[in-house]
Amino acid sequence: MEVVIVDRPELVMADIVENAVRGGAKTIGLATGSSPLATYDELIRRHRDEGLSFAGVNAVLLDEYVGLPTTHPESYARFIRDKFTDHIDIGDVHLPDGMAPDSRVAADAYDALIARVGPVDVQILGIGSNGHIGFNEPSSSLVSRTRIKTLTEKTCQDNARFFDSFDEVPMHVITQGLGTICDAKHLILVATGAGKSAAVAAAVEGPLSAACPASVLQLHRHATMVVDEAAAADLKDADYYRYVWDNKP
Repeated sequence: MEVVIVDRPELVMADIVENAVRGGAKTIGLATGSSPLATYDELIRRHRDEGLSFAGVNAVLLDEYVGLPTTHPESYARFIRDKFTDHIDIGDVHLPDGMAPDSRVAADAYDALIARVGPVDVQILGIGSNGHIGFNEPSSSLVSRTRIKTLTEKTCQDNARFFDSFDEVPMHVITQGLGTICDAKHLILVATGAGKSAAVAAAVEGPLSAACPASVLQLHRHATMVVDEAAAADLKDADYYRYVWDNKP
């Protein structure tokens, strides 16, 4: 795994996405939550000011809450439109159907859709404080496919800041599985802040384990983790990662 420690992770993240798009990428994977927001802002700026075009590029989202309509202000369909896709010239944006009568059928259908429009050229990821990626909570199978998941109480607590009350936070989601995520050609994960340092260390330097779902990146053929100094605080080999980045051929 390539570990990049920089003051402004969003610039490295945006460089990777831009290089992929300008190089002919047809499908990119998008994450929601706070982690990628600065990256999206930078990509919007490059689209507006530097002519970066996403025309002809499809996007697939990692996940969606079960039971929230796409018009709900906290749905991930609404989030990605408000924060990113409505501000660029991207093609189709796909996401799981959180309102489907049968979430399991919807999950299987979404996994099949990703296979049709993929492979995903570059997949943006964040990481939860418990090491989850997408909504693959600890104990998730490292080869799992898109499915319905029950969120941990800690994740619900983390998400409660976006809702009027904790009771309004959905307990279930449809999420790409770890195996689905790892079908992408290039995984890029961004993490900032001291609150993510333990999860980052577990993902990069800990054992490969379902206890830290993000550790599955250790198995991927092309995975890049981009973190700021605070998120890198618990990495034992941080100096080596800096040396490798500074001397990258």
